[in-house]
Formats: sequence, C-alpha cells, structure tokens
Amino acid sequence: MSTIIDQYLDSVKSNLRLDDREEKEVISELATHIEDEVQDLKKNGLKEEEAANTCIKLLGSAKNLARLIYESHSQGTWRQAIMASLPHVLFGLIFILNSWRGIVPLIIALIAILITASYGWSRGQSRWSAPWLGYSLLPVVAAGLALLYLPKGWDWLAVLIYVPLALRLIFRVVSQTIKKDWIYLSLMLLPMPAIIAWFAVTGWNGRVSVQRLLDSYGPWIGLSFLALAFAVISFVRIRRRRWKIAILFITGSTILVLVASYTHGHLTSTHFLLLLLLQTSIFLVPAFLDSNARFGKRGKNYQSHPSSD
Repeated sequence: MSTIIDQYLDSVKSNLRLDDREEKEVISELATHIEDEVQDLKKNGLKEEEAANTCIKLLGSAKNLARLIYESHSQGTWRQAIMASLPHVLFGLIFILNSWRGIVPLIIALIAILITASYGWSRGQSRWSAPWLGYSLLPVVAAGLALLYLPKGWDWLAVLIYVPLALRLIFRVVSQTIKKDWIYLSLMLLPMPAIIAWFAVTGWNGRVSVQRLLDSYGPWIGLSFLALAFAVISFVRIRRRRWKIAILFITGSTILVLVASYTHGHLTSTHFLLLLLLQTSIFLVPAFLDSNARFGKRGKNYQSHPSSD
C-alpha cells in the first residue's frame, strides 16, 4: 500500500476515538475498501499514485471521515445506557430514601460498585464502566482523609505508604481511561463537583449540624444524583460528540446552580465559583492532555511515513 494511503489511515485512526477493538475493525475495513477502489482505478488506466490520490480525494478529509465513523459507532445500546446510570441511581435512592443513616446500605452500595467497576475494567467496557470507576475511587479518597485523624506520629504512614499507592491507583485508572477517549474521563469525574458542593454545604458549615442539613437536603441531594443519571443515559444514546459534551457540562453546571439556590447561602459565592471552575476543568484538562498525546502520536506517524516530496 502506498505511503499516502498509510498516512491517510494513520490520520483517520488518530481522530477516531473508538475502543481498540472497534478501531482495528474500522481501519481494517477502510484499508480493504481503499485497496479495492485503487485496484479498480488502476484497471481504468490510472497509475498507482494517481489512483491512491483520487481515492483519498473521493473519501474526503481524514478528520471529517473519522467524525462520520465515530457518529456511526458512538451510540450505545439502552442496556449500556442503563448500566452507566445505575451508580448515580443507587446513590440517588440512598439519599431520597434516607438510607444514608445506616452503614449497611452504604457498605452494600460500595461493594456493588467495586465489583461492577472491576468487571467493567477487566472487560474494557468504557461506555458504561466509566461512572462506576469514578465512584470506586471514593473509598480510596475517604481512606486518605481518615488518615488525617491518626494520632500524632503516625501521619508518616499516610505519606510513605498510603499516598504513593493511592496515587498510583488513581493514575492508572485515569491514564487508561483517557487513553481510550478523554470524554470518558470527564464522564467518570462528572459527579465530583456535585459531591464536593453538597459536602461543602453539609460538612464545611459550622453553624448547622451535618445531620440536620442532610435531613433538610437529603431528597435534593438524591435528585441531583438522579439528574446525573439522566445525563449519563443521554450521553450514551447521543451520537454527536459535541452534544455528548454539552449534556454533561450543562447538567453538572445546573446542579451547582441548584445547590447554591436551594441551600440559601450555605454554599458561598467563592465556593460556587471554585466549583464551577472545577466543573469546567474536568472537560478542559482531559481534552488538553488528549490533544497533546495525539499531536505527539501524529508526529511519530509522520516520521514513520515521511512525505515523498
């Protein structure tokens, strides 16, 4: 196959943003299609280089072709959509039904999340496993916060043992997720601003007890998780990438606005602006990291297939 076709296929691949298995199938089918078209054009009297250039011109830009292929493969099934929304539904029901008062429902929920997240991770099911992975990191963070209350002299355990292990686990989850598609990392981190917002209201305010605030806002906390579940279902079922991003960002930002309005000043304007910045960063930072990684990859592909000019 000519160099120009190899470069075209590499460019399509770098813009696809599909799972590895789907990506290999698509590139293989596209390569076969191009080869067949080139052979037909050669039979009509064109030289191989002319046939390759003509075929690529007919296909259009690699970026536009990759976008069309992505949209044809990006829509998940209803089963995947429901699976992706279940952790949000689970936590929503815990707060709506006041099950947060008992430790047993929380333990059962965390065990279910860890098992499901591990299964999805092992199977590479990024379409529905990303939200589960996000919640599976909560025990890691909670355990780290608990270490802050160790007796004096024992805090070095957190620095020397727990922190490196926790950071390694988080780094592995984040790196593997963003490797598939940065948008799944945003999906995984989507609940973070809402969780921090409610924690800021219930845990950082010294004037009112945490239990009293949970009693007052428990149903609203549950509804915010159910709103996240609806956004995730829409995300999985929508085809166009920009709409996927828009539905997640709008839902997350709307929840922050509702938390600020329903809690009547318990969420300060400073906290709100910081959380809105965090909400924006869970989209911009993964996109920036992915852009740099893909730029480097394109550079390597160009060095592997230099222009014949």
